[in-house]
Amino acid sequence: MNTYLKALDPRLPIDSLEAYLAQVNRIPMLTQAEEYQLATRLQHYQDLDAAKQLVLSHLRFVARIAKGYAGYGLPIGDLIQEGNIGLMKAVKRFDPKIGVRLVTFAVHWIKSEMHEFILRNWRIVKIATTKAQRKLFFNLRTMKKRLGWFTDEEINAVAKDLKVKPETVREMEMRLNTSDTPYDSHDDSDDDYSPTSPALYLSDQRYNPEQELENADWSTQSNHSLLQALEQLDTRSQEILNARWLNEEKSTLQDLADKYQVSAERIRQLEKIAMQKLKVAMEESV
Repeated sequence: MNTYLKALDPRLPIDSLEAYLAQVNRIPMLTQAEEYQLATRLQHYQDLDAAKQLVLSHLRFVARIAKGYAGYGLPIGDLIQEGNIGLMKAVKRFDPKIGVRLVTFAVHWIKSEMHEFILRNWRIVKIATTKAQRKLFFNLRTMKKRLGWFTDEEINAVAKDLKVKPETVREMEMRLNTSDTPYDSHDDSDDDYSPTSPALYLSDQRYNPEQELENADWSTQSNHSLLQALEQLDTRSQEILNARWLNEEKSTLQDLADKYQVSAERIRQLEKIAMQKLKVAMEESV
């Protein structure tokens, strides 16, 4: 929009929407004969001056259409800017021989650019992706006769009128009535994150340096305590625990029973006693 302000009158403040609207409303409207002549020059001779006159004379219509989308919470100036792009596309494609005025032909292109801008910026998550959902997005608000959710009867009526399924109406109504949750929104009651903030449950802790260092320290400390505790056991108990739990190739109870010429049950008892002593020794070293 600022580009058009400079082109129209460089003395105007470029950040003033009111100044822009006042300026475009002063541009004379074209007669049908003038419009036909300019469009013919553009079509046959690629006359850029003719294209400029066609665009400038229709800027007021873009601003008027943009005001109709004020309820989406987006800056009117941005909507006008997008609509102006649509207007330029329409001027480029306009054929004066089709027998309609440029403003009638351009409405589709102007609204199309505004719709795309609204869909890109109204929500972080895309609210409408299919053709039916887009139709609902731009018609559902105007079709509501009251505040609150639709009744089943109203849903069926809207679906029939817009030629979509009732399920599509319900889904779009839910999307429109569900607000986005900021990733790190704060609760007004304190300085902590809000209990529902995605930052609390979406953060990836797998590669947290602090957590990895803590885990490494804990692992080192545990290994050191285990070695100290093992040294307090007798030689046979150490060999049994190493063979049953610490060696790469684990031994069975029967393997150790054969080695020490005792029963497998006796090896199980010795293992249990050694584990209890090991646990007590590690607790004392903490």
